[in-house]
Parts: sequence; structure tokens; C-alpha cells
Amino acid sequence: MHTLEDDHHSIFRSFQTVVETMTTTGYGADAPWETPWMNALVVGMQLSGIAIGFFTLRVLIIPLFKRTPVSLADRLTPKDDHVVICEYRQDSELLLDELERLGIDYVLIDSDEDEAKRLSDAGYQAIVGDPEDAETLREASIEDATLAITDAGDRNASVVLNAHALNEDLRVVSLTESSRRNRALERIGVDRVVSPHVLIGRRLAHKATPGAEVPSGTSVGEEVEVGEFLVRRESPLHGVEVRETPFFERPRITLVAGWIDGELRLPPAPTDRLTPNAVLVVAGPPEVIDEARDAVSVPGVLTARDPSEVIVAGTGEGGRAAIDALPDDAAVTAIDVEEREEVDVVGDVGDPETLEAAGIEDATALIVAVDDDATALLAIALARSLAEDVEILARVTEDGQVRTAFEAGADYALSIQRATARLLARDVHGEETVSPVGQVRLVRTDGDPFAGRTLEDANAGGETDLDRDADWVVVGVERDGAFRTDASTEIEADDVVVIAGTDESVGELERTVAT
Repeated sequence: MHTLEDDHHSIFRSFQTVVETMTTTGYGADAPWETPWMNALVVGMQLSGIAIGFFTLRVLIIPLFKRTPVSLADRLTPKDDHVVICEYRQDSELLLDELERLGIDYVLIDSDEDEAKRLSDAGYQAIVGDPEDAETLREASIEDATLAITDAGDRNASVVLNAHALNEDLRVVSLTESSRRNRALERIGVDRVVSPHVLIGRRLAHKATPGAEVPSGTSVGEEVEVGEFLVRRESPLHGVEVRETPFFERPRITLVAGWIDGELRLPPAPTDRLTPNAVLVVAGPPEVIDEARDAVSVPGVLTARDPSEVIVAGTGEGGRAAIDALPDDAAVTAIDVEEREEVDVVGDVGDPETLEAAGIEDATALIVAVDDDATALLAIALARSLAEDVEILARVTEDGQVRTAFEAGADYALSIQRATARLLARDVHGEETVSPVGQVRLVRTDGDPFAGRTLEDANAGGETDLDRDADWVVVGVERDGAFRTDASTEIEADDVVVIAGTDESVGELERTVAT
């Protein structure tokens, strides 16, 4: 200022001017400047002050806040009678969404700090910590919990013992990849051991030998079962409309769903035509289902009694479970990349020569139980190109790959992530979810919203808030210890109504009923 403006100030006044510039507080007595050079100097100081401010914020301040410990436990809402999830190696959000949809309170313990923080930031009740550590379990309020779910692999036993030390009355459900660990886990206090690979393998095996034979666990009540009928390409039912099948006019059978052209229809329309490998899901008394099975047990329709030539690709836990679940008269050919006692063809299932060596052209069904989704999808596409008529049943890990599996050529596909979430939801929510493994979900709900209507009217629509174009169907009602499926049965307010539908449609229905 002395040189450019001929304005004399002390060194202390000059220092104050520079500080005013750097802190962007303004000048007051010194502005406006008159010479170009003084204006340029002030502009330079202003820009450098802003640059230094941003640099300090980015390099020093923000990292300092990031390094500040954030206690995710402080974000938890008060807990009581809740579920503590001790690690979950599947898709965490899929399970947590399932629990929240059912109104179940929970805390997820995740040892991965980034994943726990991501879930917490997304609004889920998650904390970071070691589920083997007593302090972490206390942060999850394990003492007030009613159920613990463990999916910690080799650490499951340690987690269970530490959890029981803090809550002796705690129920425990453990996930394991190997059913050989079931007995050991049960001995230390695990109430239920779940092996998703085994359950899905068995499910696919039952699908590979089609008919009305019902897999274990699909009973709705003592008097009613859920059966599946699969129509082969050579069946006389091929091309007929649903209303022309033996299931449509039987009053004690409810036609729940149909897989037609790879699309789930709940319920199928009377005019829908059955295509090759279409699957019809029905519910009714076992003897009536047997009668329906006998009605379609004609040449060209395979039933569970017919011999099958089944190829099982992958002999891991799920593949072995599928092999064990197949009937004794089925001719089984096992494929694996490793040579084992139960393996018939050693090779890559993604290689056409391997599938040809296993007899894909003559096989009635191919069960794809490999661990890698990409390999499974490739095997499906190759098998479909080599044998147009073979029934392909596949297991995939990620839920989003189910639709891709159908597009690749699969006739039936199950997701480990979705099936596991459903199984756990059933255990947490009692027996509300009847059949959690398959694509169709059956749940029990209150009969009051349907009161005064017959089963036929409830499915056809009427003047209630529940009437809409939705993918769900009323299967029947539980009353006085009996399960009724007759279409003329009038629903009473205190009945328990069994609904079948997709995850989305059942969730929407439950939200509608709740309001």
C-alpha cells in the first residue's frame, strides 16, 4: 500500500489487512483500491486464501472427521424380544428387508466395518464387531433377544456358546454349508441347523422326477398338502387350456399357481395354454391330489413313479443332496471337475463334450448344482442347445440371477439367497410362512378382511379394499383344526386364511390388511 497507493501504514496495520483478506472478513477502511497493481495484489491474496481454505478442509479437516470413531450401536433403537443376526454371508439386505416386512425387530452384527457402516447408513439396524465377543453381543442386547441367527462358518460353535452364556433361554438357528456339522451344532444348543444347499438340492431332485409327490415340508395342515404337476412335451395336456385340466373343476382342489413359458402366474387364467415343462401347483387333501395324479397318469405324462435319466452337474453339498433324494429307479449320471467316488463323468460342465459324454441328448432332466453362477448359466445355455426337450433345473446363488437362468433356458431355478431368507423368516415368524423354498410363497393371515365371502368369491374379486389385479390367491381356511379348500366355503372373521403369492404380492397384501 505504501508503494502502490502511497498510503502509509505500520507493519501491524499491514498484517491486519492480510489477515482480513485470508479470512474473507473484508476491509472496510482500506477499500476501494485505486491502482491496478494493488487490485491485482488483493485479488491474488483473496484467491490464495480460498485455495488454502479448501486445501486445509480436504487434506486435514475431512480426514480428521473420517478417522473419528463412529459408534453404530448408538444408532440402534431400543431392543426387546428381537433377533440378533451374528454374521450373515448371504445378501444381508435381502434378509433384513424380509424381517422388516414382517415387522420383526433385529440387530445385525457384521465384522466387516465398511459393510456394517453401509447398512447402518442405509437405515438398517447393524453394528460392527466380532460376534464371538461378549461385549459386541451385549451391544446387540443379546440378553433381551429371543432368537439368534448365526452364519459365521467355522466360528458358529464359538458364537453359540458365548451367546448362551449371556442368555440361557436364547433360541438359536445356525446356517451351515455342510450337513455333517448338524449333530455337533445341535449338541451345543443350536435349536435348528439349516443347510440351504441341501434343501435346494432336494427340492430340485423332486422337480426332476415330476408328479404329484410332495416334498417334505410342504404340508399346509394335517389334511391338506401342496402338490406340483409337471407337463412334459409329449403329454396330451400339452397345448390344452387350464380349464380343461382335471384340476380346474375339482371343488376340493385349489389351483394355486402355474409356471408357463418360464413365467409364474398366480393363479393361471382358465384360458392359459399349458406349454412343455409347465408346472401347476395345487392344494387340497392328499387323497384328492392322488385322484388328480391318477387322472393325468397316462402315456406322455411323467409322474414320480416313472423312471428318469437325470444328470447332476456338480457334486458338492447340494449336488449330493439331490442325488440322495432321487428315487432308486432313476438312472443318475454325476458330473464334476474333480474325480470322486460318486462322479461318473469328470469334466467341465461348460464344455459341450462333457454334457454329451453324460448323455444329455437322452436325459429327461439336468440338475445344475455348481457353485459359480456364471458356470451354471453357461451350462444351462449349452444343455438347452444340445437337448431341446431336457428339463433343466438350476440353483443359483444371487437372487437376481433367477430371471437370467430362465432366459438362458432353465425350466426351473431357485436362488440360495432368496430361499435362505425365506427359511429364516419362517423360523423367526413361527409357522406363518408355509413353503419358503419354492418360488411360490404361502403365508397365513387373519380372515377378517375376507369375512362373509366364499373362497371362490375371494379369488374372483368383489367390493373390498383387497380387490385388485394382484398375483395372490386364497388357498383355503383353517377352522376348528381342519383345513378347508372347497370353493363354496364361506370365510369367517376368526378363520386363518392361507394365501399363496409372490414375495411382492404377499407383502403388498399384508400391508393392505394391516391398514
